[in-house]
Amino acid sequence: MLAAEAAALLQAFDPDGDRRAVESAEQVRRLLRTAAAPFSREHYDPGHVTVSAVVLAPDGRSVLLVYHQRLERWLQPGGHIEPADGTFTAAARREVREETGLDVLLDAPRLVGLDVHAIPQADDEPPHLHHDFMFCFTAADAAIPGGDSRAEWCVVDRLREYAVDGPLLRGVARALRSMSD
Repeated sequence: MLAAEAAALLQAFDPDGDRRAVESAEQVRRLLRTAAAPFSREHYDPGHVTVSAVVLAPDGRSVLLVYHQRLERWLQPGGHIEPADGTFTAAARREVREETGLDVLLDAPRLVGLDVHAIPQADDEPPHLHHDFMFCFTAADAAIPGGDSRAEWCVVDRLREYAVDGPLLRGVARALRSMSD
């Protein structure tokens, strides 16, 4: 079921001229064709599929960021797909809830980014790649109840002050465009 969903998402995704997203989509397709367990967090060579969320504030002017302790940087909420999730968007919603306590709204799944990036070695895992599907959500409420991570709202125009990476900046831009469509 996840493989079929991944194929449909890849088919529908418009990278809008973003070379890194085009290259990431090709790497994800290759992973899906060649890996025995591409959705398992235990599959390290070359990596596995993950999900993340561009969460917009109800007014659409801010985006939710979480501080990743191990990587020491601000990112969008996200993580691994668990067997009980069933779908990519269910996994992304669960990750947002676990990391921030926020409930998010979604009328229809909107894939706003694809990014394959390196994850450094940790005590219990070798270096590997995350093949990330980035979805757009809107928060039901701007209050951050708290979760497993330090989280805060960042006004979209100030994202560069948090040193977020290019794929997140482009995902936020796609998310904002999709809100006006």
